[in-house]
Amino acid sequence: MGLRTPLFSEHERLGARIVPFGGWDMPLHYGSQIEEHHAVRRAAGMFDVSHMRPVDIEGPDALPFLRHLLANDAAKLTAPGKALYACMLDPQGGVVDDLILYFRGPERYRAVVNAGTAEKDIAWMQAQAEGRQVDIRSRDDLAMIAVQGPDARARVEPLLPDGLRASAMRVGPFFAAEDAHWFVGRTGYTGEDGFEIMLPSADAAALWRELLAADVRPCGLGARDTLRLEAGMNLYGQDMDETVGPLDAGLGWTIAWQPEERDFIGREALSARRDHPDRRDFVGLLLTGRGVLRPHQSVLADGRVVGEVTSGGFSPTLERSIAFARVEPGTSADCAVDIRGKPVSARIVKPPFVRHGRICIDL
Repeated sequence: MGLRTPLFSEHERLGARIVPFGGWDMPLHYGSQIEEHHAVRRAAGMFDVSHMRPVDIEGPDALPFLRHLLANDAAKLTAPGKALYACMLDPQGGVVDDLILYFRGPERYRAVVNAGTAEKDIAWMQAQAEGRQVDIRSRDDLAMIAVQGPDARARVEPLLPDGLRASAMRVGPFFAAEDAHWFVGRTGYTGEDGFEIMLPSADAAALWRELLAADVRPCGLGARDTLRLEAGMNLYGQDMDETVGPLDAGLGWTIAWQPEERDFIGREALSARRDHPDRRDFVGLLLTGRGVLRPHQSVLADGRVVGEVTSGGFSPTLERSIAFARVEPGTSADCAVDIRGKPVSARIVKPPFVRHGRICIDL
């Protein structure tokens, strides 16, 4: 038996199919992964993301610590509530984890890290913080519910606490608002608008049931994966990890090279990787033949292996199979993928495939 979130009994009550994920027992779907996917693209769906870990980072050295810890620059965060996507690297330039960092005020930040890496991440942070005036506190007392879709914010609005409602509805994308013990970020992992709500664990079930009554559809890990794939969003452990750095995972945009004097962990290794002949391009794939793209399938060009699929699956919005892949630079747009020993035609495209309900590639 794995760990269970404060909403586990709600998932059981709704008849969810429960599967292990990152050490947790989580809902895969509540009957139809495809219908859950479409609910998010067309109206509103909600996800229990309480397995992810908020981590508060506070103290006089919080900012210099974060500027050293992350490849993106925490100094960009100057407005309260502003969020930043960043990779936390090791000295070899591998990705310890990817995370979202929120600026809560002078000397006060909140990071949200992945479920399966949370304990490793916190230990890594604490080791790097040694000798600095910074407090790193895991917020195990908080639950998280993500509500996503074109109607998501409108359906959440009347359910927010009175002291938070107006400020939450004013925040722009990649900003957050908070009041007392509730924290609402206009962020997500689906390519749609919405909120990620952090709140006391004891309040989570009540909010979940209120969202159900507001016609927000519960969604599981299956829809979350197809939505993030369509939206062009990486998954830690598949698209990057400690052996694959951001330059080879399409995350070069998350590296703040300036100012040059900022000495973040992994900078020297990344600098050497920028022009390395073995560096790979991170691309999208659209399958034009019959089949389904899956991780670890070989990408072929002129009968030769030139790369590998990292994430792949069927896209409910496109009704086609799509994927991310790492390939040799200069690989022809018209390529193939080895599916069960047979080359199946595919085309390289630039992600995202779908954002805000709109198809972003040519079919």
